[in-house]
Amino acid sequence: MYELTPHFDAEVEPGTNILLTGPPLSGKRSIMMDVLAAGTDRDEGAIVVTTKDGADRVLRDYEKRTPYEGKPVAVVDCVTQQQGGDTRESDRIKYASSPVDMTGIGIKLSEFLQAFGDRGIKRNRVMVHSLSTLLMYSDLQTVFRFLHVFTGRVQSVDGLGLFSIDSTAHDDQAMNTLKQLFDGIVTVPEDGDPDIRLP
Repeated sequence: MYELTPHFDAEVEPGTNILLTGPPLSGKRSIMMDVLAAGTDRDEGAIVVTTKDGADRVLRDYEKRTPYEGKPVAVVDCVTQQQGGDTRESDRIKYASSPVDMTGIGIKLSEFLQAFGDRGIKRNRVMVHSLSTLLMYSDLQTVFRFLHVFTGRVQSVDGLGLFSIDSTAHDDQAMNTLKQLFDGIVTVPEDGDPDIRLP
């Protein structure tokens, strides 16, 4: 089982995908990072797919939560290459050309999962921040198909998947369509405590 500490006194089966939904700046990213860091403290793998911030910023934020040197922590950066930044890949950072490059994102995720598997790491936590960026660049059907494959990949390696979406940026149809792909939903309000619904 994967524990969802420190924010939730709950645990879920391996292979579970959870969607965090709420308005911008409600703390969804922070919650996901905290849940990943709790896994890093237990020597589990952590992979962050970022469509908003560059890998350097993600890793700086992550280090505030847990020292990750020598641990299986990795970032798929979908931002830096599009902005013309330096994109030399390493064991820790791989680049997709942009948030439109969903095939590339999927390939980079698989490469990290493979590398972690080769190191004997059986448990992995994966977060995607944010689905709203993907929906800005591509239509709902394309994003749905990508997520169907992506969540399936998390499931196949008995991982834990965490995905965020800005609830105010999309209509009900889009939200309801995407929610079908997830086992659990966490609703994060602007004020107050998140509401968690698990399988």
